[in-house]
Amino acid sequence: MLKINGLQKSYGSRSVLQGLSLQIPPGEIYGLLGPNGAGKTTTINILCNLLKADGGTIEINGWPVSEATKRWIGVAPQENLIYRSLTCAENLDFFARIYGLSKIDRQERVQRCLSDVGLSDRAHSPAETLSGGMQRRLSMAIALIHQPKLVVLDEPTTGLDIEARYEIWDLIRQLQHQGMTVLLTTHLLDEAERLCKRIGILKQGQIAAEGTLADLRQQIAAAEILTMQTPAPQQAIDRARSLGLPHRYYGSDLAFWLPEVLEFKDIIAYFDGIPLDSIARQPVRLEHIYVEVTQGDRFR
Repeated sequence: MLKINGLQKSYGSRSVLQGLSLQIPPGEIYGLLGPNGAGKTTTINILCNLLKADGGTIEINGWPVSEATKRWIGVAPQENLIYRSLTCAENLDFFARIYGLSKIDRQERVQRCLSDVGLSDRAHSPAETLSGGMQRRLSMAIALIHQPKLVVLDEPTTGLDIEARYEIWDLIRQLQHQGMTVLLTTHLLDEAERLCKRIGILKQGQIAAEGTLADLRQQIAAAEILTMQTPAPQQAIDRARSLGLPHRYYGSDLAFWLPEVLEFKDIIAYFDGIPLDSIARQPVRLEHIYVEVTQGDRFR
């Protein structure tokens, strides 16, 4: 459905995209991750034909990006694209007109999209009266009004409470069940873990790592992550080094990579004589992989 090959873009002397390439087959939810400035927004703008690339190509359904392919793309930007004084139905009808839908088609699509996002009972409510989660669902309905083949969701749950996040996650899964292809950008790594079949991690304008969560776990030579709190962190790090265990700081958490799943008594024995306030084990998560891919150079 989407094929990006060797995409390049610079702003003056600052190079943002440096040969970005990725492919998303029909019906897949693909997560595009990366720190601020990595090129996610630039990629979306080129995809939507709002910005011209310096090099490389993008194809949607086999067609190069152009004015014609805009109809195949639905975008829900990070900031909700809604008119607050208009009702939900009026918002949808307005954007349906922009896409050139006939009056009969508009009526059908407005009702269908309101139903799909669970807002049928708020059809005549002004958008400004909706909760944050409802406004987000309305923004997604706008992205779907013209029946696109590819839906781009830019930070779809940023700023929402956990219940609203769950509602949006369910809606994204419904889009996939309807056969749509979804490109998702997010800073919420648990969101990408739950929703995406494959994940691409951007670094310096290129895909630095890509694959399923199982594929990405190969970026870390660990079966488990051990985290601890200790008043003697350097002593613990020195002990781990003597055992050949890499260490990392994830925020303020001191962590060690365990090459195999060990009995808890064996782990305690590793750090015998070192004062411990707490110790915990956890599986390798996307957050660990993300830090290694985007910041790994500083550990070496």
